[in-house]
Amino acid sequence: MNTQELDKKYVLPTYARVDVEFISGKSATLIDSDEKKYIDFTSGIGVVSVGHANERVNKAITEQIAKITHISNLYNIAPQAKAAQKIVEASGYDMQCFFGNSGAEANEGAIKIARKYGEINGEVKKYKIITLNHSFHGRTITTVKATGQESMHNYFGPFPDGFVYAENIAQIESLLDNHTCAVMIELVQGEGGVQPQDKEAVKKLEKLLKSRGVLLIVDEVQTGGYRTGEFLASQVYGITPDIVTLAKGIGGGVPIGVVMTSLKGVLSAGDHGSTFGGNYLSTVATCEVMDILKEYKESGDLEISTLFFNQAVEKLQNKYSEIFTQKVGIGMMCGLRVKDAETLTKIITNAKENGVMLLKAGRNTLRFLPPLTITKEEMDEGFKNLDKAIESL
Repeated sequence: MNTQELDKKYVLPTYARVDVEFISGKSATLIDSDEKKYIDFTSGIGVVSVGHANERVNKAITEQIAKITHISNLYNIAPQAKAAQKIVEASGYDMQCFFGNSGAEANEGAIKIARKYGEINGEVKKYKIITLNHSFHGRTITTVKATGQESMHNYFGPFPDGFVYAENIAQIESLLDNHTCAVMIELVQGEGGVQPQDKEAVKKLEKLLKSRGVLLIVDEVQTGGYRTGEFLASQVYGITPDIVTLAKGIGGGVPIGVVMTSLKGVLSAGDHGSTFGGNYLSTVATCEVMDILKEYKESGDLEISTLFFNQAVEKLQNKYSEIFTQKVGIGMMCGLRVKDAETLTKIITNAKENGVMLLKAGRNTLRFLPPLTITKEEMDEGFKNLDKAIESL
């Protein structure tokens, strides 16, 4: 059996697979089983932040595997402590970290911190968490309920109580009550259509929540790791959350999730845990990715690449204004609104045939999440091929 046949026979069909099998990659270039080359504008949905087969990350992983891979969190793990230091210092916040294996786990941790805080502070139990419509916070039973998309709630109830959905940031104030412990938002909604929140509205929300003793959780699973220009989108917005969640790009391809918080004394031994979270393999990779991205940011190369990439996206929008209605996003997390869903599907299919891999997001959005270290040559080739794909519609 070939891979496609094996997949159909033995793997649950929870994904609508694209009919391609990649066997190798380098930087933002992928090679499939037929030796066809593609430019990757997806980075594994924002994961492969420093490119495929990054030599420094590979070296760090290989050297660690030769020593020790996993021993559990019952013992001190040097690279975990170092990864926590790098993440906290990059954020500029006075926080501590808990390590899991995914963004959903990070958000589960954030919810637990917020609810324990709400339980032990004040005379009334605070357990409600307000999230936004069109949000996405994960696939576990709790995080799927935290997700403000009704279509994702089908079949899987009953769900944990206590999640309230706001249409937008402005509506949150009217939904606050004595049982609200936290508000959880994405500063740029990824699955919701690469939709940034208004900066002044976010700052106003932060001030309101602090005055009401309600926690602010920022889900940075997709925006974190310099995706929006700074290490955190929270820094771009000029706010200080109480809890931040991270995953995806900070591991460079190795599964990792992090919840970080200034509420250092809320969780105690036994309140939370993870068998695999923060092991030697994942945190060594994260340490190297953090170093690479810090150097890339400080050198000015990230800003140059981001500018060039966004100019290329804008050029597409201007050339095909009858197809693309709006450019959205921040930094290397950007998108183009497409006039209708059928056209969006055709663009992604045509792009793949022309050697460019792209993503779609809600609200008919063509989503771009390239490796942050993508070269100018790869960008040139990718947009040239994408132009051909759109022209052939």
